[in-house]
Amino acid sequence: MAYVDGFVLPVPRKNLPAYLRMAQKAGRIWQEYGALEYRECVGDDLNVKMGTSFPRQLNLKRGEIVVFSWIVYRSRAHRDRVNAKVMNDPRLARMATDMPLDPKRMVYGGFKAVVDMGQASAGGRASREPKRKGRVRMAAPQPAAPH
Repeated sequence: MAYVDGFVLPVPRKNLPAYLRMAQKAGRIWQEYGALEYRECVGDDLNVKMGTSFPRQLNLKRGEIVVFSWIVYRSRAHRDRVNAKVMNDPRLARMATDMPLDPKRMVYGGFKAVVDMGQASAGGRASREPKRKGRVRMAAPQPAAPH
């Protein structure tokens, strides 16, 4: 099953165009090195009635918006290989010198997919898993490695 790197970050609304330009460039680099999908989404409906909202969790400041992003890989090993190449790419290093956000406030983590129900959108890539009518494919969760 797939492996996903997920990101949630506050971006000053005035910096959104610069952030999106940076994200386009970064997405091309990740895909060049083998990432299966690269998505950047801007918060649209964040007034939730239950749980903790993204703006509250991020302690969003006036004039900031929430960006939710993810990158999909074949596996964690594939993610590690792709990210090693990406992190050594000089194009990414140049982008990091003038970030249109505060990276210290970014929330990030790697996730093993345990439920995969296929294509997320018409423009996305379909899951490589065979479709089984009426069934959801689930993988057994693994305990987190100690840090």
